[in-house]
Amino acid sequence: MQEVNFIFSIAVLIMSVVVHEVSHGFVANILGDSTARRAGRLTLNPLKHLDPVGSFFVPALLSLIGAPIFGWARPVPYNPYNLRDPKWGEAKVAAAGPLSNLFLVLLFGMIIRFGSFSTVSATFDILSLIVFINLVLALFNLVPIPPLDGSKILFSVLPYHLRSVQEFVERYWLIFIVIFVFFLGDIISPVVSILFRLITGV
Repeated sequence: MQEVNFIFSIAVLIMSVVVHEVSHGFVANILGDSTARRAGRLTLNPLKHLDPVGSFFVPALLSLIGAPIFGWARPVPYNPYNLRDPKWGEAKVAAAGPLSNLFLVLLFGMIIRFGSFSTVSATFDILSLIVFINLVLALFNLVPIPPLDGSKILFSVLPYHLRSVQEFVERYWLIFIVIFVFFLGDIISPVVSILFRLITGV
């Protein structure tokens, strides 16, 4: 049963990160940059997006140590200089990823809330898994540390006189990421649990 749950978790994670990345490319395309479309990346075919480390190794390792499962796909390419909105374009493209995960959270969360599912059924387990993994992905990607989406959103609204903050974070981003991932469970798990209960009513 544990092996089955792990396989379902990886499958849900893969499709969730694919939706996340395609959303970046879709918004970039709307804003005038066709890089992702020309690269054939505006597709939900997971084979076009999978990253061996982020889509398999990291989730498997996190599952083994009992941490929240998350991962990533290969980033969808885009050229910020092609965007029609030079001030907010990058922030819009960045926000599209976490927002797509939050959309899935709300969609399947409402199905759980208003559906007639037993909390011990396989359907409930799968729906809960979708909500949980997408909550983790959305929150993780909103952290303002490069190369996560939250950093692009933050840097778009950061006043010019605080650009030194951006330069500092960009210089030491790997250290910040390692520290954050190390404490990921302690930081994100309580927030995910609260949001899960609020959205699903379970």
